[in-house]
Amino acid sequence: RQDVPDDVAAAYQGNRPKFGPNYIIPVPFDPRLISAIPIAVAKAAMDSGVARKPILDLDRYAQELSARRDPIASTLQRIYDRVRRQPKRIVFAEGEEEQVMRAAVSYVNQKLGTAILLGRDDVIKENAKHAGIDLNKQGIEIINARLSRRNGIYTDYLYERMQRKGFLFRDCQRLINNDRNHFAACMVALGDADGIVTGVTRNYSTALDDIRRVIDAKPGHRVIGVSIVLARGKTVLVADTAVHDMPNAEQIADIAEEAAGFARRMGYEPRLAMLAYSTFGHPQGERSERVQEAVRILDKRRVDFEYDGEMAADVALNARAMAQYPFIRLTGPANVLIMPAFHSASISTKMLQELGGSTVIGPLLVGLNKPVQIVSLNAKDSDIVNMAAIAAYTAGT
Repeated sequence: RQDVPDDVAAAYQGNRPKFGPNYIIPVPFDPRLISAIPIAVAKAAMDSGVARKPILDLDRYAQELSARRDPIASTLQRIYDRVRRQPKRIVFAEGEEEQVMRAAVSYVNQKLGTAILLGRDDVIKENAKHAGIDLNKQGIEIINARLSRRNGIYTDYLYERMQRKGFLFRDCQRLINNDRNHFAACMVALGDADGIVTGVTRNYSTALDDIRRVIDAKPGHRVIGVSIVLARGKTVLVADTAVHDMPNAEQIADIAEEAAGFARRMGYEPRLAMLAYSTFGHPQGERSERVQEAVRILDKRRVDFEYDGEMAADVALNARAMAQYPFIRLTGPANVLIMPAFHSASISTKMLQELGGSTVIGPLLVGLNKPVQIVSLNAKDSDIVNMAAIAAYTAGT
């Protein structure tokens, strides 16, 4: 009886079937066929006494089933489990959009915390009714920025930050009234929510610019994008996949430190490769020199994680190729890849996702002093709720 996932709607060319005479048993591409129905059957068998060997931990069984369907599930499950222990209030900035409403319902149903939908109350309710989404449940809040009692406080806060950057008071007032990214960012900056998810209706760079007017980088940190790539049972983090177009050596070193710190927060001990088209000086080129200089900068900083470079991707990821360089400082294949430029990072992760059978999460924003995640324009509700969970997770670290 629950809402049908995006996977099923896509298979039906955008038509979303609903529970009823024509849709009782999930179709083969409905993920609940693996992740939900076996749990319900097992529970019914135990409750009725039919089961001779009861399952002691149904939650663990559910995790195992999800991992069989989606290889990234085990990584995400650790995040979800942590958030359930410390639920968070997450703002879904584009609350009038159908996939955002579905994500908010999923966030609440999975006991991750409170979902705050920003938008016009009447529009949200009408869109939800049209899409068959039930928003009448505890844990979902709807806030109209224009009518909020906190409107004046947020306007004052934004004006204090922007008054010497060409913004008049009325400009800030207009942004708080009409722009949900600015309103959502003020909610988090002033402690009225724990994190933000946005990006469905606005491109990545524009959404990030909106957020940065309100939320700064952590002191001493650099804002970057990190993508989590899972392929052939291996998890690799790739940076910077969102922010720096053509970073200089100092910036590459900063990106490396941010990515290594993020890897540790995600439970991985970083082995970091600084990538280029060359490997340890061959063939030599101007663009490789930036990466070589970044390695020297990390040497001077005496960082506490494994790193080396410059090297080609095959050397970084293939133990046999790595063995040709006995002086290499990595103890095994890299699990964090630092790309020399944004275009190479973005192209490679998207190609892996589309052609290589890889699962990619991100880019995830790292380095801001408040939890913010920006999804892609074509994000599904499952993508949005994953990003919301990650925002909630980072709010607790």
